[in-house]
Amino acid sequence: MVIDQVKADIEEWLINFVEVPHPALGNWAPCPYARKARLDNKYTIRLGSQDMWRDLFEVAQVGMEDQDVIIYAYDPDRFPTASFFESVVDHANQFHLQWHNMIALADHPQSPEVVNGVKFNQGTHALVLVQSHTKLHSHAKMLADKGYYDGWDEDYLNDLFLNRTDPRK
Repeated sequence: MVIDQVKADIEEWLINFVEVPHPALGNWAPCPYARKARLDNKYTIRLGSQDMWRDLFEVAQVGMEDQDVIIYAYDPDRFPTASFFESVVDHANQFHLQWHNMIALADHPQSPEVVNGVKFNQGTHALVLVQSHTKLHSHAKMLADKGYYDGWDEDYLNDLFLNRTDPRK
């Protein structure tokens, strides 16, 4: 994987999908905060190493610095099953990141993330998106209060908020 191509792929996904309001989502963008983070240059894209656990351990030690999101990109062929990829992320959340007020969210091409018929996945790379747990919850709570999650599948939301407090409550 070449970092310049990975960055271009992810930025194209952000600009042409993640930041764009969608009718099936109540005319909300899939992530209403992504555009501001991108325009303010408050996100970082990194190539993941051969050891995802180590990547997540190291970012927890350093912290978010001044970034809203740190995105690690991995070759999905290195992780032949999405379940293994997601289990490493869940393990890092439970045993390390939560103690540093951070949370990692997995996005693997083999694990479709679909809300109201809209596929959220980036689709090319296996991604781990690391964020401040407090900030993510605060933003999710504001969105929940505005009805952002209204009409989303309850099973999907339960999975989404698995390692987090459900902001709708």
